[in-house]
Amino acid sequence: MKDILLKNQLIRTLIDLRGNPRACVYTEPMWGLSMNLCLPYASVYMLSFGMNDVEVGIVTSIYMFSQMIFAFLSGAVIDKLGRRKSTAIFDMIAWSLPCLIWAFSQGFWFFVAAALLNGTMKITTVSWDCLLIEDAPRDKITQIYSLVITAGNLSALFAPISSILVARLTLVPAIRILYINAFIIMTAKLLILYKFSTETATGKVKREETKNMTWGEMLSGYKRALHKMITSRGTVFAVIISILVEIVGMIGMTFWQIIASRRIGVPDTLLPIFPMAKSILSILLFFTVISRIDQRKLKLPLYGGFACSIVSCLLLISILKTSVLGYMLLAASLFFEALGHAVLNTLRESLVAIHVDPAERSKIMALLQTIVMLVSVPFGYIGGLLSDISRALPFVLNILLLMSGLLATALFYRRVADKNNVSTF
Repeated sequence: MKDILLKNQLIRTLIDLRGNPRACVYTEPMWGLSMNLCLPYASVYMLSFGMNDVEVGIVTSIYMFSQMIFAFLSGAVIDKLGRRKSTAIFDMIAWSLPCLIWAFSQGFWFFVAAALLNGTMKITTVSWDCLLIEDAPRDKITQIYSLVITAGNLSALFAPISSILVARLTLVPAIRILYINAFIIMTAKLLILYKFSTETATGKVKREETKNMTWGEMLSGYKRALHKMITSRGTVFAVIISILVEIVGMIGMTFWQIIASRRIGVPDTLLPIFPMAKSILSILLFFTVISRIDQRKLKLPLYGGFACSIVSCLLLISILKTSVLGYMLLAASLFFEALGHAVLNTLRESLVAIHVDPAERSKIMALLQTIVMLVSVPFGYIGGLLSDISRALPFVLNILLLMSGLLATALFYRRVADKNNVSTF
């Protein structure tokens, strides 16, 4: 049995991890005991304070706007402070502090304040990503990202905690307790990661280079990074895929709870069960399907990821009530969503890591995140307006975005094939 397990690429990679990749991957399951206990209820928690669908969408757009601002600043910040220190400082600002605000929230403006702080997570998105992969073997990048996403999905094991608390205490008191718990666990996570990580080799070089530079001088360096980004067809394609996957994920995360609870009629106590099932499916898929993806041949996996996500949305909007058939369709929708999102989120990160120039990684990733957020900002509000008309419409929008992803993939690989005059499957 041991020999069989060791033959699996993901398990082999997990065992062989050393240094920063190991510290990052091994602490990632702490999400399951913290934020991921709260997320299944985040939107209905806002509704419980008298907010409507449009206000929920506005909070989401404010969150995306905040992410856009800090994504732009992230390259300069992490070059100046270093990858390790930036991750520790802004994890505290982006997660620990907002958890306290959410825990003691009284309405709309509390969620706005938390969203503005939470948007600083785009700095840690870049700094943590650099900490994860800058010293990692290049040929293991896809497997490492698969492990990260799998670790996040381990939250499935703890989802019943949310259901039990909501069933016994009702929604608002239970979620307040879960946010306080998230504050404690997330703070512990960032401290453990800081202790067991070191500054990356590239981070040391960049910190030394920027030691005597002003912030203005550092931000002016974005011009060179932007030129490298827009002149790289692979990087442009990675940006497009990142934008589409980000918007689809944001709309799904925000409005799935609402359509399940308010349109289909799933009881509040059962809401975490479905993300739990999706997470378990995702873990199984990572160790069976995703681990077999060859990062040199991403065309067909991208097609499959977009197609599965489209099927998931079609099934979801076809459900009108919580009948036996309704639950069967919801289960099928979750299966296709788990498969589609597992593939797309892994390949999204892999495409960026593969195509970004290592010498300008922090700045290019900062610009990439800024562009992704800039395009994504209006979609929280748009999703709220659509949901106010019909709870199904945000997912119709997702179908259109996913179809755009299929088209972008076809065009990119067609041009690559024309350039190389070979098949790129």
